[in-house]
Amino acid sequence: MAALLEVEGLSKCFRGLKAVSEVSFTVPEERILALIGPNGAGKTTTFNLIAGVFPPDEGRVTLKGRNLTGLKPNQVCAAGIGRTFQIVKPFGQLTVEENVVVGALARERSVETARIQARAVLERLELADQANRPARSLTLPDRKRLEVARALATRPTLLLLDEVLAGLRPTEVDRMVEVLRDLNRREGLTILMIEHVMRAVMALSDRVVVLDHGEKIADGVPAEVVADPRVVESYLGAEALD
Repeated sequence: MAALLEVEGLSKCFRGLKAVSEVSFTVPEERILALIGPNGAGKTTTFNLIAGVFPPDEGRVTLKGRNLTGLKPNQVCAAGIGRTFQIVKPFGQLTVEENVVVGALARERSVETARIQARAVLERLELADQANRPARSLTLPDRKRLEVARALATRPTLLLLDEVLAGLRPTEVDRMVEVLRDLNRREGLTILMIEHVMRAVMALSDRVVVLDHGEKIADGVPAEVVADPRVVESYLGAEALD
């Protein structure tokens, strides 16, 4: 299957510290790729380079063959990349629906059309019954789903998910896994996700890329990657092989 996203030789330094070093990988269309590794491995920095938060020192990012390197976040969003953030911060004074309308307005020209789009997204994320609640009143699991809903409302070709399962209970994780699986299988949405919840990574991912100290140390199907001695030593621990 053709690559939707191509990341080629990305590098980024901050005050002499190399946060990401020559990282390369591809994300095929309609597939789910997980980006994993220990804290400080460079995962979120890689997301920020893809999303245009800051430009890479070296390397390039292409989506459907279009070079996105150096574009601003709003331009990257317009090109078809939506993202969530590790720390969810909805507009607390706005309703759940209004939060999603803000995302929809990235593409829709009228508020009314954006509202229709937002309601459809809320239905998919099982948040329609909370549409009129202030976003600040939501529980953590619902705030996580709202974060995904806001990104989906931008109608992305590629969705970047930054630890959307962090802090959720096992039953809540399972619920979100089903939502993401449905988005991928039924709607063909391509997903690149940073995640530490390994049972979700194993359940969802077609491929896994592992970073450690800013460098890629593994890239392959989940079963092979979790058995890689370098991954076990740097991230998973010996119990992963039991």
